[in-house]
Amino acid sequence: MKKYFPFLKNKFILTSIIFLFFILFLDEFDIFSVISNNSKLMDLKEKKIEMLLELNKTQLTLDRLEYPSEVERFAREEKFFKKDDEDIFVIFEE
Repeated sequence: MKKYFPFLKNKFILTSIIFLFFILFLDEFDIFSVISNNSKLMDLKEKKIEMLLELNKTQLTLDRLEYPSEVERFAREEKFFKKDDEDIFVIFEE
């Protein structure tokens, strides 16, 4: 053992190795939790972008719904509302 690790006799190097081991693997913010948190952060950033796009789309829809003709068109096309004497046929493409 003395042949293979002669640098371990130096107490500063040994202390540094123990300290690095502790920081990388045993600390509260070890390398695995940092990687996991970075992954979660990237996912949340992607979701934020999706939500902002959805928000913009909804805002445009709300801006258009200020006009009565647009309200009727939106109700008929998006929510399938109908008048009493109408029948609605919905065709879905596969």
